Amino acid sequence: MTIAAATGGARSGAGSPLWLRGAYRLFFGAGALWAVVVVTLWVGALGGRWVLPTAMEPLAWHQHEMLFGYLSAIIAGFLSAAIPNWTGRPTVTGWRVAAVVGLWLAARLAILFSATVPPLVGVALDVGFLAVLLAYATREIVASGNRNKPILLILLLFTAASALDHAGAMGMLADPALGMRTGFALILLLISIIGGRITPAFTRNWLMRQGRTDRLPTMANRFDTAVIGATALALALWTTRPDSIVSAALLLVAGALQAARLTRWAGLKARDDALVFVLHLSYAWLPLGLVLLGCAIIHPFIPVSSAIHALGAGAMAAMTLAVMTRATRGHTGRPLEADRLTVGIYILVHLGALLRVAAPLLPIDYMLAIRIAGGLWSAAFLLFVLAYVPMAVRPPPAARR
Repeated sequence: MTIAAATGGARSGAGSPLWLRGAYRLFFGAGALWAVVVVTLWVGALGGRWVLPTAMEPLAWHQHEMLFGYLSAIIAGFLSAAIPNWTGRPTVTGWRVAAVVGLWLAARLAILFSATVPPLVGVALDVGFLAVLLAYATREIVASGNRNKPILLILLLFTAASALDHAGAMGMLADPALGMRTGFALILLLISIIGGRITPAFTRNWLMRQGRTDRLPTMANRFDTAVIGATALALALWTTRPDSIVSAALLLVAGALQAARLTRWAGLKARDDALVFVLHLSYAWLPLGLVLLGCAIIHPFIPVSSAIHALGAGAMAAMTLAVMTRATRGHTGRPLEADRLTVGIYILVHLGALLRVAAPLLPIDYMLAIRIAGGLWSAAFLLFVLAYVPMAVRPPPAARR
């Protein structure tokens, strides 16, 4: 399928402005900007500089908005770009794009100001947005008979996890963090599935274009299926029994298997292409984070917060930025090349994640380390907004001439 068909190709959307031809054009930028807002507000609240206007506990709000706020926007953007490619069906355009982005934004604001706005309004908007996304994906994938039906189950469970997280924040669950852990585990599973598909595929394509056909990446086989299964089992047990030694052991096994999986993708051979190599570097946070989480359960020397941030600020954030930069370039007709700004995005997000993971162990003031880490990490997302939103909402230079 051509780039035009994948991004704005539905004839019914030809009359829509470019920025409404595919929800990814708005969702990637809006999600990145929201990540900056969430981290800035959370670091300030953690340092006692201000009180957040939400009915949630500040930490619960921070976790919810990174998982079900930022990541839901990126998932929506990714699916809006990927589903037409998967199914051959038209891209959603026009007022429907504006409406669904507006629903997402309304949910974010309602939850942020839930000390004033009735909390159930935020719940309805938040879960409603994910339900709309699930309905769209289900309609398109089922109607086309596409193979990506397992993603629908993950979306369904992710929607339920958001509702659970709200219930936990309202004191309705014995384990208030159950929804957060469930959503967290589902995103990691999604990275294992999608990241494990695109990373070796893009690497293989790049190496073949370079004429380097010796020892190409190993494509998905039974070993990959077994690794995903082991990871799903470990995360499922951690979700329900986060302090169990059995959970720790399974997480360590899953981390080791994910590391072995990564070595089969010939990542070092692609180090000359930042747009490809960053997929490997970002995916590496997944096995590292799983191992750290297992170690944190066994021994308190490794803080749980470090393991969680290796998976969140590392695997989730770095992988989404890697996908967002590549997808924006590919779907808007730009060259699949990482310029200096793009490389800067990658460096900043990885440095920010690394410092945040190490912060509790460093011989410097903890809050200073948190502020620096948050600043580096947020700068990556702000740079994405500045560099990539104009690409998403304007035609490529060749089309303007």
